[in-house]
Amino acid sequence: MDCVFCGIVAGERPASFVHRDERVIAFADLHPVNPGHLLVVPRVHAAGLADLPEEDGAGMFAAARSLAGALRASGLRCEGVDLLLADGEAAGQEVPHVHLHVIPRFRGDGFGFRFPAGYGAAATRADLDRAAAAVSAAVARDRGDPARRRGGR
Repeated sequence: MDCVFCGIVAGERPASFVHRDERVIAFADLHPVNPGHLLVVPRVHAAGLADLPEEDGAGMFAAARSLAGALRASGLRCEGVDLLLADGEAAGQEVPHVHLHVIPRFRGDGFGFRFPAGYGAAATRADLDRAAAAVSAAVARDRGDPARRRGGR
């Protein structure tokens, strides 16, 4: 496997680190949206969020919480912070090793999400109930089986 993030975790590739602990590392993104854009990466390889041990996922979000505060106190331009985790190619994940972006934001920075036509129209309660029932059934059926949650079977 030639995973760029595993190479950084192993010390085989360079990175500008801002955090390291037993579960995760965090470093400056090579292609930042804004100065201070960070990536929080678990030390263990997991392609997607459902593949990641729960403790490592919790460690990612704990580190991101701390780093968001650090960005605000850093002197870098930071009026807000986005956390972005793209899970799967269709969601925009480019490196198949789960990672969490911590992106400092400011008014007029040009970054943002584009919503599709029709966004903002409220869904019907029946549609919401159907979607919730489908997800709830999958949680009950697949509890403890990450391969099933990712659609592996």
